Amino acid sequence: MAEPLKARYGPEIPQRIAAMIERVHPVFPTRAFVEQALRGYEDLELMPRARHIARALGDHLPADYPEALDIVLRSIGPPVDSAMGQGMAPFLYLPHTYWVAERGLGHLDASVRAMHAITQRFSFEFGIRPFIERHPHEMLAVLERWCADPNVHVRRLVSEGTRPRLPWASRLRVFERDPRPVIALLERLRDDPDEYVRRSVANHLNDLGRADPALLVEVCTRWAEDAPPARVRLIRHALRTLVKRGDPHALTVLGYGARAKVALQRASIEPARAPIGGAVTVAFELASEARRVQRVLVDLRVTYAGARAGAPRTKVFKLDAGELEPGGTMAFGKRLSLRQMSTRTHYPGVHRVEALVNGAAIDLGVFEVVEAARDGS
Repeated sequence: MAEPLKARYGPEIPQRIAAMIERVHPVFPTRAFVEQALRGYEDLELMPRARHIARALGDHLPADYPEALDIVLRSIGPPVDSAMGQGMAPFLYLPHTYWVAERGLGHLDASVRAMHAITQRFSFEFGIRPFIERHPHEMLAVLERWCADPNVHVRRLVSEGTRPRLPWASRLRVFERDPRPVIALLERLRDDPDEYVRRSVANHLNDLGRADPALLVEVCTRWAEDAPPARVRLIRHALRTLVKRGDPHALTVLGYGARAKVALQRASIEPARAPIGGAVTVAFELASEARRVQRVLVDLRVTYAGARAGAPRTKVFKLDAGELEPGGTMAFGKRLSLRQMSTRTHYPGVHRVEALVNGAAIDLGVFEVVEAARDGS
């Protein structure tokens, strides 16, 4: 089982924040702040820990928000060049985002400057949401300006901070009800020079598609016209959930709308019976039965046994896509781990495996999962 994230967000975090503030504000009551921040800390998960630190900050910084904000911003150090490869290090600034969100709603201009500065150290995607809810028109104007900001983290915040279903964050129902203002922002970011921003745009569109698939298809259809390669990759990533569902409109946007004329060959699932903690390997070939070249997109759908009868779960794994020549074949393989994970629990029972070829299911067979043998049994 993977180590919980909170284990990498230990008591050293409020201690480091206190040391940063004390360097620029020597009268900061470090001992009292750390004592309050660590009170009950061990029982909290990652995000509640950050909120807990933020409240302690609010209790020990000056009551005047602009004065306190000046201290905080002088303490945060230089911006980071990239969030990639940083691991948990940027999460040091997560309490800062919550502190601004809780204390700065009544000071919009000052807080906007804080967002711009802090997001260059750690994304302000969680803290910006209360400001959007409270000041939607003003924040949309800010976000439109930030679409052209020279800093990649600021541009990404435009997309990531307005995602209606951002993981770990509150829902932005204002944009779920009317996503048009956000789509206008995404239009400006769709060809951003940085993949970091374009990937956020794709994830945002994927969120929109969960609520309104037709809207997502409409946007992607329009964006696909004369699209450069980078935008094509963005569209493909944005449509990934609909593609996994076999949505014919999404498949058509990507050029896989036609039903593939193929025959299944050499399908195998080994072993046919595997213990929890083990693995199963699926292999098969698809042979063309068409007279012309076919574009095929192939995924693997596994229906897992549930904890109780009648509660199966499905997961789609990406395999490959390409052109299948007349008389040609394509080979596919996938190793399915049965190890227990925080994101997936395995149960004994029969599991069904299917190939999804341009959204159409082809049955590959079944395998059985059994309880792992106990030592000494």
